[in-house]
Amino acid sequence: MSTTEQPLRSYILEQVRQFYTEELSPCPFVPGETPVQVAGRVFDDEDLAYLVDAALDFWLTTGRFANEFESSLAKVVGVRHAMLVNSGSSANLLALSALTSPSLGERQLRPGDEIITTATSFPTTVNPIIQNGLVPVFLDVEPLEKGTYNIDTRFLEEALSPRTRGVMAAHTLGNPFELEAVTAFVKQHNLYLIEDTCDALGAQYHGRTVGTFGHLATVSFYPAHHITMGEGGAVLTSTPALKKLVESFRDWGRDCWCEPGEANTCGKRFDWQLGELPHGYDHKYIYSHIGYNLKATDLQAAVGVAQLKKLPHFIETRRRNFQLLKDGLRRWEKFLIMPEATPNSNPSWFGFPITVREDAPFTRQQFIQYLEDHQVRTRLLFGGNVLRQPAFSTIARRVVGDLAQADRVMNSTFWIGVYPGITPEMIQYVIDVFDTWMKRV
Repeated sequence: MSTTEQPLRSYILEQVRQFYTEELSPCPFVPGETPVQVAGRVFDDEDLAYLVDAALDFWLTTGRFANEFESSLAKVVGVRHAMLVNSGSSANLLALSALTSPSLGERQLRPGDEIITTATSFPTTVNPIIQNGLVPVFLDVEPLEKGTYNIDTRFLEEALSPRTRGVMAAHTLGNPFELEAVTAFVKQHNLYLIEDTCDALGAQYHGRTVGTFGHLATVSFYPAHHITMGEGGAVLTSTPALKKLVESFRDWGRDCWCEPGEANTCGKRFDWQLGELPHGYDHKYIYSHIGYNLKATDLQAAVGVAQLKKLPHFIETRRRNFQLLKDGLRRWEKFLIMPEATPNSNPSWFGFPITVREDAPFTRQQFIQYLEDHQVRTRLLFGGNVLRQPAFSTIARRVVGDLAQADRVMNSTFWIGVYPGITPEMIQYVIDVFDTWMKRV
């Protein structure tokens, strides 16, 4: 950036901040008219200024903002490396695909190997297992009366087979699964652990941030998540060799690790002998994996840099909203199962899950229709029992148990929002709507 450019850039960014104030500031809440959304982007003039600042560089691939974001995110979570990608779903794909690299030797995942997961999940936690020719082994979630909606670790040993190579599971709606049991299991049997923390950025277990327990972890920055850059995600690890593999699969499968616009980082760009290529073939065009192009842009990363500064406040607000809802709704526990934090955890809540009890005098469908009619937005718990979904009906898999709890989730569970755009006034309105319904039944 030249010295003559700086005053003009500053002027442009000041006008951008003024535009936000005049055109994009949040509107007042009108009970019964303004929807109380389950999730959404929360941004201010700083986020917009960062985005335009990156646009003025016109550096459209990853650049200075991506480097800053990766470094800052790694420090926030407490891992050595964070690799920025274009979505949380891509992060899941890359985390598992990296473990198929031949460079891992005996620990390489091969077609037919098994990965333990849960039937109650978002599809893209399961899809990479299938996409890599591996076999998902589905476990149920804990009994819904516990209120965690997480993988039932009592079934881990029963799920084990000679082909088991890892566990890949999500911390449901920001509530950590029982990491003590899972990490002991994977350590005992020399398995991989991939933590899907897309809904749980900032959650803690025994005072330690989730995403630091597994060999790899993933994060999403979709607008619904804890911070956003529109589309975006990251893969986390503290193992340098896994970092290199993730970056290779992300960047076309290349062997080279130069940053965009750089060359000869290794010092032997024209002195490699790999595969059947001639000696000295340009290392920037040597490919060691069947990879993808799943990079993010610097414009996205710029928004992420600004958003990451707000993360502590966002998490605090989510926890506040969760507690306000729980305090206000616990009087209806005879009809509804309330969520509970996993023991020894401090969740970073993504949503407030609720299950309609089997003996309630109304169905979930009747209840959520009433909520929606009164501007309280709802969502089901992702895929419910994913094996009931059309896309998963014919996949190769193993199932442990009868998945009765996953079916209950499918039929009786939904969730409402706690995201930072929801104010205490909105929370009280939601509680009032619940009260009105419950007094009618």
